[in-house]
Amino acid sequence: MADAWRRHWPEYLIEAFALGAFMVSACAFGALLWHPGSPLAPLVPDGLPRRALMGAAMGLTAVALIYSPWGQRSGAHMNPAVTLTFVRLGKAKAEDGVFYVLAQFTGGLAGVLLSAALLGSWLSHPAVHFVVTAPHAGEAVALVAETSIAFLMMGVVLALSNSRFAASTGIGAGLLVASYITFEEPFSGMSLNPARTLASAIPAGDFTGLWVYLLAPPLGMLLAAEAFVWGRGRNAARCAKLHHTERYRCLFCQGG
Repeated sequence: MADAWRRHWPEYLIEAFALGAFMVSACAFGALLWHPGSPLAPLVPDGLPRRALMGAAMGLTAVALIYSPWGQRSGAHMNPAVTLTFVRLGKAKAEDGVFYVLAQFTGGLAGVLLSAALLGSWLSHPAVHFVVTAPHAGEAVALVAETSIAFLMMGVVLALSNSRFAASTGIGAGLLVASYITFEEPFSGMSLNPARTLASAIPAGDFTGLWVYLLAPPLGMLLAAEAFVWGRGRNAARCAKLHHTERYRCLFCQGG
């Protein structure tokens, strides 16, 4: 573990920064779109139009982070479920997985706390509520929904990243994030990410349905990995990065 930290600490810190940046974006756009004092809120009707705008913002945020120089270096997992899946596929070492997951949880929480310090009552207002994910249609529905969207996300990531369209993996992931926020959010709150949910839950003091968001994303993505292995074989997965280039070292392909 100590050797992994010594050799790969930059990638771990990048993972923390990446999810932290994603959460800052989520908090900022959440406040801008839902706080009643925002000048933008009256211009965009609540419901589908507002969710579509939020989805576009977060999808673009995800794409920007994935294709950024730092995202290209760490692989831009930004999600413990993604990291766990690549560990299961043998594309990431367990010790790297542990540090990635710790970094993601820490970075996500830091991003929300920073946003709270900057936005104050705008983020804590009940209409924004620290952009908490909540099982709007009940925990059972949220469990099925979160498992399903996680399965589809990892299925698309594995299909694209292991094809001649590998360079478009990040775009595919971003489009799914945008679509999920637009259409799936009314069912589960659209988490897809245990670290993202906990990052909002802690400062909000709202842990409603937390078990769903800790269980469903890893379950869905691991099921997608099993389907991938069944269909194409365990060795078909090339790399644990969402966008692999030769420009930056790869601790997954080259051992760092």
